[in-house]
Parts: sequence; C-alpha cells; structure tokens
Amino acid sequence: MPVRWISNVRLPHASRCSHGSGRRWRLGVDAQGLITRVLPLEPGSCAAGDDWGGDWLSPAGVDLQINGGLGLAFPELEPADLPRLLELLDLLWADGVEAISPTLVTCGVEPLRQALAVLRQARLQHRPGRCQLLGAHLEGPFLAAARRGAHPAHHLAAPSLEALNERIKGFEAEIALVTLAPELEGAEAVIDALRQQGIVVSLGHSAATEAQAEWAFSKGVGMLTHAFNAMADLHRRAPGPVAAAVLRGDVALGLIADGVHVAPSMAVLLQRLAPEQVLLVSDALGPYGLKEGRHSWDERVLLVEDGSCRLEDGTLAGVTLPLLEGVTRLARWSGEPGRAIAAATLVPRRVLGERRTLQQLLLGRPLAGTLRWSAGPDGDLRWRRWPEAAP
Repeated sequence: MPVRWISNVRLPHASRCSHGSGRRWRLGVDAQGLITRVLPLEPGSCAAGDDWGGDWLSPAGVDLQINGGLGLAFPELEPADLPRLLELLDLLWADGVEAISPTLVTCGVEPLRQALAVLRQARLQHRPGRCQLLGAHLEGPFLAAARRGAHPAHHLAAPSLEALNERIKGFEAEIALVTLAPELEGAEAVIDALRQQGIVVSLGHSAATEAQAEWAFSKGVGMLTHAFNAMADLHRRAPGPVAAAVLRGDVALGLIADGVHVAPSMAVLLQRLAPEQVLLVSDALGPYGLKEGRHSWDERVLLVEDGSCRLEDGTLAGVTLPLLEGVTRLARWSGEPGRAIAAATLVPRRVLGERRTLQQLLLGRPLAGTLRWSAGPDGDLRWRRWPEAAP
C-alpha cells in the first residue's frame, strides 16, 4: 500500500529536557489518511516527503474545564437543549477541540441530575467530526465558602457520602473529575469513594494550607483546579497548595491562560517550574461563541468584555476564549510553543489516564483529526486541520 511521507515535523512535549523542541520527525500516511509511521529524522537528513519546515503536529485539544457555550450553561441543561448542545460540540470541533469534560458548577441537586441525563443522551449522538463528551467535571458543591468565587453560596454542601450519592448515583461511570475543598470535614470519605470509582479528584475553591494540600495529594487528589485562582497564592511564608503540587511533581496544574486570571509572568513561571504538570483549560462559560455584552447565568447577569466574564459585582467568573487561544498566548509569553501545545493536547490525556507516548497516540489516528501549528505573520502560533494542513 503506498505511503505518503511528511518530513521535518516537530512534536509537542511537556518534558523538562530541552532537546525535545529541536527533534524532527517523519510521518507516513496511508491511502485512508491514517498515520502509520512516526519515525525520528536524523539531523541533517534530507528524507523525501512533504517538508513541513519544522511545523508542529499534535492531536486536537482536550478541555477538562468548560462550563457551556452558545448561551447554554451545562448545569441548566434541559432535554429541549439537546440540538443546541450538539451545535456547540460542532463549534468546539471547529475550534480545534476534540473532547471536553463538561463542567457543572455548583447548583441544585435536581438540575444537576437533569443535566447529567441530557449529557448522557448527547453522548449517544456522537459522530466523527464532532467534539466528544467525556465524563462530566463536577466543580462543587463541596467547596470552601470563603473561596467560592462565583459559585452560589446557597447551593454549597458539606462533603458526605450521602450528599455525593444524592447527586451522582446512577451516573458514576459518567463522571470524570470532581473539584472539592479537601480541608472540609467529611472530604476524606468523599475523596476515597471517588478514587475507588476511578474519578479524578481536584483541589479547588479551597482554603487548604500547604500541609493540608500535601495530605490531600497523599490521599489521591491529583489536580489543582485553575491554579492560583480561588486558593492561596504562592507566598514566601505560606506557600499554599500550588507549591505543594509543584514539589510533589505528579499533580496536574490547571491553568487559565487568558492573562487575566493569572498574570502572564506567573503563568510562564508555573510552566517553567512544572512543565510536565501544567494543563491548559478554557473555563469558558455560556456566552462562548456569542457576542460580548450582557448575558444571563442562572438568575444572575454576566458581563462579557474582551473575552472575560464577570458578575455585576465585579467577581471574575470565567472567559469566552477558545481553549487553543490559551495555547497561543502561553506560547507567546514563554517562547516555548511545544510545551504550550502539549499543555492543551497531551497533558489533559495524561490526567485522564492515557499512558501511551505521543508517537504511539498518533499511530492509527486520521491526519484529518490532528492539528498543524506554525508561526503566523505576527509570530503567533496558528493551527489548522487537514486538508488545510497540507503544504
């Protein structure tokens, strides 16, 4: 069977090693458009094939924290919203996102269960060329009141197995991630129950100290939800959960790279401290895909300006920027495009349990499902899909 070769390709990496950014690769693509070979290209080699000139190739993005879009807020989903939900998944695919963990912020029990049921129906309608719905991300309700941010206080709950089962019984296999404050009384039993079911637990909206975070990580908490936001900052005398996660080395660090939630210099510092742990998320809200201005969110109003969403009292609530815009911004700030790409495409898969190397992940994958990244006229990263990815 004839093979088409693509040469002089770079692959994204999250490694601390610097040699990964300069290594070039050669890819073989069969007549069905599937990647069948991923081979290192020796320095100075003039191997035959389409020369990509050092452009990057990656899987599409995976967003583990996205709250809605096209006017839909995931916790408010009703059966009648299914067509628009599918339209949103098509938009996400067009925006370079292959899969999402739909995030359900703190809400009432019945709306939560209804939303999980609608998401279950939407999963049954998945098709190629549409963003895939992974298990849901429950952001709450077991959060610290003082760190709740935009989460409604009247729906917060104390952690307990009873409260957990009330919300997710019957949907356990459709939950991928739960954000909670591990320092709350009763959280240990909830963490244990979630981990026994293979659900990732993330520290977020938490007042945890460094020591409390270390304890939580020892119990199986494997991620920070939007690092630096709704938790203690890095401080010379009170390092907090971010320092504990970086020093441990195996805790994913969710990061919103809009330049507002976290200053660009702090985002770059975090990735330089822990390049294999930084995980880009969009934290996009319901107005994603719509015009800026005033939008409703439950019984409240969201004010959207320059991609940022705030409540009327000024509380920062989220963004409307696509996930891959965070890649572009982080790459611009850091000068490390390979690591920025990996943070939105490779690290999220690692959090969900993927252990194959990137080369192994690419084998058998349609080239049409991958992204080609190159520098635009302004020097910023740009991505495109096949056949647009063709030289």
